[in-house]
Amino acid sequence: MRHLFALCFALCALPLAAQQMVEVDVELVLAVDVSRSMTPDELDIQRRGYAAALSSDVVYGAIRGGMIGNIAVTYVEWAGESSQTVVVPWTLIDSREAVEEFARRLTAWSSPGMRRTSISGALLYSADMFEANRFTGLRRVIDISGDGPNNQGPPVTQARDRVLSKGITINGLPLMTQDEMSSTWGIPDLDVYYTNCVVGGPGAFVVPVFSWDQFAAAVRRKLVLEIAGQAQRPEATIRKAQAYDCLIGEKVWQRNRRYFDLP
Repeated sequence: MRHLFALCFALCALPLAAQQMVEVDVELVLAVDVSRSMTPDELDIQRRGYAAALSSDVVYGAIRGGMIGNIAVTYVEWAGESSQTVVVPWTLIDSREAVEEFARRLTAWSSPGMRRTSISGALLYSADMFEANRFTGLRRVIDISGDGPNNQGPPVTQARDRVLSKGITINGLPLMTQDEMSSTWGIPDLDVYYTNCVVGGPGAFVVPVFSWDQFAAAVRRKLVLEIAGQAQRPEATIRKAQAYDCLIGEKVWQRNRRYFDLP
């Protein structure tokens, strides 16, 4: 009895957060670009695409088919170095009801685009989010999507390496849809940029999106790979380059900043 009392006392002495940690198959940050190069329609397509993918039978099957049978997920919109908004906070997905509530909250959100593109800021912000949640995952993953290279904040490779040092995997969803803004501020080989400069960690991969009608299917495919923890690249045609300029986004910004310097 004395030993049982001592055990109960020790448990009660633990911080409340430590007593409430929930084990999950994966802690997943969905970090989504809302820089000003994205139109309101494209922002809506992204939210609805993620909501539909999470609600799909194939993604829900992957969630329930894991070792534990649940995941923790949060949805963050980002733009400049200090421009991040948590749209849906950390949520335990362990039932159809939980998925539907997450999707409802996501599609109810609406916000305007923000200036600049700081992939490095989004990565560092997302990495910090793992430290503050109440989950302990077998894996921790940042799923980052965007339509252009980094052009603000620390160099993206520095941020990537800091995140990887914490045991977090980074996967990428480069949006290679073409419009006037992407031709001005984007780069034509964004998928190669993401492969060489952004993603990393065990099983890291890139799934490019070439048109908006592909978006929901690409997100669905990507989520299944992330949740199942498949250690392979789904796009075999994307390879690491021997030499790639990971500061290309900053150089594009410097080249075009004259538009903002006009009186």
